[in-house]
Amino acid sequence: MAENSLRLGLNIDHVATVRNARGGAYPDPVRAAKMAEEAGVDGITAHLREDRRHIMDADIEGLMQALTVPLNFEMAATDEMQAIALRHKPHAVCIVPEKREERTTEGGLEVAREENKLAHFIAPLRDAGCRISIFVAADQKQIEAAHRIGADIVELHVGAYCDAHAEGDFQLRDTELDSLRKMSTYAHSLGLEVHAGHGLTYDCVGPIAAFPEVQELNIGHFLIGEAIFRGLTPAVHEMRRLMDEARG
Repeated sequence: MAENSLRLGLNIDHVATVRNARGGAYPDPVRAAKMAEEAGVDGITAHLREDRRHIMDADIEGLMQALTVPLNFEMAATDEMQAIALRHKPHAVCIVPEKREERTTEGGLEVAREENKLAHFIAPLRDAGCRISIFVAADQKQIEAAHRIGADIVELHVGAYCDAHAEGDFQLRDTELDSLRKMSTYAHSLGLEVHAGHGLTYDCVGPIAAFPEVQELNIGHFLIGEAIFRGLTPAVHEMRRLMDEARG
């Protein structure tokens, strides 16, 4: 991969959401992951939530067996999830905040306040060979804390920027974008690999993709939704085109 290229990770959680609506085996998120792999994504993300609202344990097992691209295993910092990650040893684990009542992940992880606890939590995962990613807001103190505990990656939560763009609040959108730009530069200066995700669409991906420090975008809900209308492979190809255009 070229030095300036930008990786695309596809989050397949919401294929499982559709499957679970009927309680059967279809559509299969592992099949979607393999299709996405063939379409050229650079990695697959799956979030095994405490309440198993979408991805199930068997899906993680199937993904580990089927994929040739890296699996990014999103998880809360719980003993249960640590044990599952240590059993499977995915390429990367992304530690995210999790509340049962939320529809989707709200905000970034509070790293600074839980620094000692998180440092001990990720140590065995690092020892097992997993890359450690921390999902954070564009907040300097959280990025610094992620660096101190030994994370390899910070994934910046871009949801506020995406929401402001969708709602037409362009002043807030530009404020959020400026903060994301500054914090991606700052995280990179600390030696952290920078990823971004949460809420990205065709309409708003360009400015984030243009940040030279960002090495990976993780996109799920929008692309799975878009696949209903145009198919998964064309949906992935269009996102890749827009990312490459912005980066180029």
